[in-house]
Amino acid sequence: MAASFAYQLREAGLKVTQTRLTTLRIVSRYGHLTVDEIHAKAEKKLGKVSRQAIYDIVHTLTEKQILRETQPAGHSKLYELSKNPNHHHLICRNCGQIEDVDCAVGYAPCLEPSDDHGFTIDEAEVYYWGLCPRCAATTEPAS
Repeated sequence: MAASFAYQLREAGLKVTQTRLTTLRIVSRYGHLTVDEIHAKAEKKLGKVSRQAIYDIVHTLTEKQILRETQPAGHSKLYELSKNPNHHHLICRNCGQIEDVDCAVGYAPCLEPSDDHGFTIDEAEVYYWGLCPRCAATTEPAS
């Protein structure tokens, strides 16, 4: 996978650095992370890394569409790999677990709203909120 990340960086016109590769490996492994979470994991792997360096890397990788930014209501900005732009997210209201889910029907159905108000639409973000199986099994039903 590192060769693939190195290739992506070169294709985007970026230098291949250990910090960029580590950032991509972390996001690939864990997904849906804040910059602070990426920073903490990068420091465990690389030793001292400035928080600003990670912010700069995440910003650049998002700008180059290698990472994708999402921000569900009530959450900080989260970052994931941009491997599948046509997906949505399931979010547990209790523990905050986030899972990717493909569009419900056919190819990019969410790009066709009932009224586009003249907009040229190129992306849609959908968040499904509820309880993950673990939380649903331990949460008291509402009376």
